[in-house]
This record gives sequence, structure tokens and C-alpha cells, in this order.
Amino acid sequence: MLHHQVDINILDKIKNKQSSTWAPFSKEEFKIALGTYNNLSTPSLDKLLWRHLKSILNDEDCIISIIKIANMCIDLGYWPNHFKLLSMITIPKPNKPSYDLSKSFHSIVLLNTIGKLIEKIIGERLQFLIISNNFIHSSQLGGLKFKSTIDVSVALTHIIHSGWSRNCLTSTLVFNIMQFFPFLNHCFLTRIIHKVGLDNRVVNFFGNYLTDRKTSYKWNSFSSPIINTNVGVGQGSALSLILSALYLSPFLYILEKCLKNLKIPIPIISFVGNGLLISQDKSLNVSNS
Repeated sequence: MLHHQVDINILDKIKNKQSSTWAPFSKEEFKIALGTYNNLSTPSLDKLLWRHLKSILNDEDCIISIIKIANMCIDLGYWPNHFKLLSMITIPKPNKPSYDLSKSFHSIVLLNTIGKLIEKIIGERLQFLIISNNFIHSSQLGGLKFKSTIDVSVALTHIIHSGWSRNCLTSTLVFNIMQFFPFLNHCFLTRIIHKVGLDNRVVNFFGNYLTDRKTSYKWNSFSSPIINTNVGVGQGSALSLILSALYLSPFLYILEKCLKNLKIPIPIISFVGNGLLISQDKSLNVSNS
């Protein structure tokens, strides 16, 4: 897959956040993250089950060694190639009357277990930082901790009711960004990460994390050659949702500013790769236009 051409200069409209420090990882972070994984999950690409890793990391020397690896990845700005390989397995959905259509199947992604654990801890840190420094646009209600479709419903209901108080009717235009996750441009994403206010070591880490990624596809006995994937964020990774939220934030800030300059009062609600543009007016014909 190849990069689509992107005008990175558009990000000059977004101010850089003040740089923050990145503390070394702690044993507590690893233990909390490890506890969120189900022992019965599908074996990962390296065949290491979560119950095995939990048993291994009960040993003090082992957990200290893993923490050293994670900290060294940040310090060196390097993500090992072993962790950049994923396998996408296509499996049939149960109880379908026919399997002649692609929608009767779904894919699961297998990553390396230790890499997946480290990514989760980095993701937790990243979520806290970008929410605390207000880099994420306030309309983004998906792909983030403590946000869900319930928040979307509450926000939309509030907007509709506030319109009623002004005798206004509400119209919505729903949009979907097709193939959002698989086609995120890495150069563009790296530039956005630079603006977030992360420690330079973390910026360098993500610069390496996003390069030289590889995927293989499996279906029954078929196994594809290993393919370079230089676009998108890996599904199944704890970092994919937060990185996609970061990718979308500048677009929402720029769109909001353009609408404001044009004096078009249209609120926005975003949920990962989907969103709502909301118009209100006393005339339904006007709000629909």
C-alpha cells in the first residue's frame, strides 16, 4: 500500500503544545495493564498466551527486564522489528446461511504479546497527556477512554433540546471516512505527534514505530508472503484508536475555524471515523440546506 499525497503544510494552522517530560515506566503500570487481558484470549503471533506472560512477570527479575526494554525503546527512539510484524487471519462468522459473500467473514489481527503489552502502556500515557493538554478536539467522543456512543447520544440530545428552547429544528448530516484506519498517512501522523507536546524521545519513537511495518494474511491453509505496510495503524493494537484520534483532531480544529469564519453555526460530533454535522434553524428548509 502506498501513501496518498497529503499537504502536510496544512498543519501549520495548528499550534504546538508545550513539551512535557516522559517519566520511566513503572511496575505498577505493567501490572495494571497486564490485568486487563483475558487469559482465554487467542494465542498471539509469538504463541505466548497472556496467562504465560502473567506467570513470567510475577518474577521480579523478569518484570524489571521487560520494563528496561520498554524504557530503552523510548530512549533510543526504536521499536524492534519483531514487534512490527502482524498477521491478519480471516475466519468465517458463525451461523451464516451462505459463505459466498465477503461480509460472512471477519478478520482478527495477531500481534506479539510483549509488544502488545508495551503498546497498551504507552497508549494509556498518551491518552492522559493529550486529554490533559486539550490537544484532542472537544467534539471527539470515540477512540478515547471514558468516551462511548452514550456520550454521542447525550451530546446530540442536548443540542436538539437547546434548539427547541429557541424554537429551532435540528437537521444532521452523517459522514463516514471510508477505510480510515488502513490509510492513515504516516508522515502526516508523525508531524501531528510532533505538535502534541511529547518529549522528543517519544516523537522519535513514533517516527520509528510507524516505519517498516509488515503484515501477512492467512485464510484456511493459505498464507500470503510478508507484505510491507507503510500506511495505516495496526488494528488490534492498543495504540490504533488513540493515534487515529490524534490524526483527526487537526481536521476538526481547521473545519471548526473555517465554519466560524464563514459564520456558519454548525456543531460537530465525531466518533472515530464517523461524525455528524448539525444544523439548526426555525425553518426546516433552511436547516436542511
